Amino acid sequence: MPNIATLLKDEILRLARKEVRKEVEGIRKASTQFRSDIAGLKRRVAELEKQQARLEKKGSRKLEAEPAGEESNRVRFSAKGLAAHRLRLGLSAADLGALLDVSAQTVYNWEAGKSKPRQQQLAALAALRKLGKREAKARLANLAS
Repeated sequence: MPNIATLLKDEILRLARKEVRKEVEGIRKASTQFRSDIAGLKRRVAELEKQQARLEKKGSRKLEAEPAGEESNRVRFSAKGLAAHRLRLGLSAADLGALLDVSAQTVYNWEAGKSKPRQQQLAALAALRKLGKREAKARLANLAS
């Protein structure tokens, strides 16, 4: 006659192993997936580093080839700076737009940072920075007449 305690112990061990196997299998699959993802990310990082090195090399060549005179022609644009300068001049967006030959909505979009002026408009903005209140009002009067 079999010992009930031994049979019960064996059955509990079998069920425990079955449950552990289920848990370990899920962890094993997740681990395999993570390793695969990590390997893919490592390949992507290596690819991006190579691309960055190529672009840095290209960029340094462009900087060396660019003459020093061109750098002084570049104009920086700041949305907050434009809004502040317009207020300093006491102009509405429509007036500033008339001076720059753009619409008032364009000026609002520049000030909100939704868009940026083109190169030609940047040159006009740079010229506008040199104007005072009186000169700006005089130009507006000339444009109106």
